[in-house]
Amino acid sequence: MKILVVDDMPLMRHVLINMLRALNFPDLVEATDGLQALAFLKNQHFDLVITDLHMPKMDGKTLLNRIRDDQKLQNIPVLMVTCEDNSAAIKEIIAAKVSGFIIKPFCLNTLDKQLKKIVPLSST
Repeated sequence: MKILVVDDMPLMRHVLINMLRALNFPDLVEATDGLQALAFLKNQHFDLVITDLHMPKMDGKTLLNRIRDDQKLQNIPVLMVTCEDNSAAIKEIIAAKVSGFIIKPFCLNTLDKQLKKIVPLSST
């Protein structure tokens, strides 16, 4: 399973990648914002996108909308990671057909549970 990890914070990308590797997901690609992520998505196949919500250039909600609006990408599961606690903003993201949601800070077990909900056959 190939996973695209999108976050503007290098430390958060590093933490997520280490967690994913600990969960036996070694095929990982990093993007620093939604624009870079979209470029990767157009040129490579991914089985899952894990993205932060708040990023410069293109935020996670816009990235999610662009993925859902693209016929070739629309079925890729998207897991949103955020510290957002505004219920209206969260409802907007859910309405945009996000596959899963994790509120920061989170632990390995939380990530594992979300991944199993999104891709039950792929997680161990």
